[in-house]
Amino acid sequence: QGKECDIVVIGDKGRSQLNRAIPESITRAATEIISPGNFNLAAALSAELVAAGAEDYDAVMIVYNSYVNAAVYNQYYQIVKPMSGEGEDEPMIEYEFEPDVKSEVTQDLYEYLLTSQLFYSFMDGAAAEQSSRMTAMENASKNAGEMIDSLTLKYNRA
Repeated sequence: QGKECDIVVIGDKGRSQLNRAIPESITRAATEIISPGNFNLAAALSAELVAAGAEDYDAVMIVYNSYVNAAVYNQYYQIVKPMSGEGEDEPMIEYEFEPDVKSEVTQDLYEYLLTSQLFYSFMDGAAAEQSSRMTAMENASKNAGEMIDSLTLKYNRA
């Protein structure tokens, strides 16, 4: 709240929705993504985000649909913070590193953490989408059956 943000959108639907509401905040958009996303896609996206300076931000927030059960899915967000800090806030203070290697290790771990969280959100979103489709098809089949029964009754009365 009260913070500025840059938005990276994955997918056409999200891009079109956010383009109407806040077009000035969208810095990147990945469209024509084949669903569900795979780990290679998540790795490429996180590598691009890190190359674009994702570590310069306070955090990266991933917003996605999450599967709850066959009838429900919710929107969740995941916050991925960069591994940086000084003094007691320094990451992995318990481990010893060769000189000038710790920064490379933390950058690589941050990129891997971002990749794994993106992949998790892809898989959770895909499960929610499949569940939603399954429920919609089940309801359509039920409604078609009821309509057939109703029309059969009308036909037999005539």
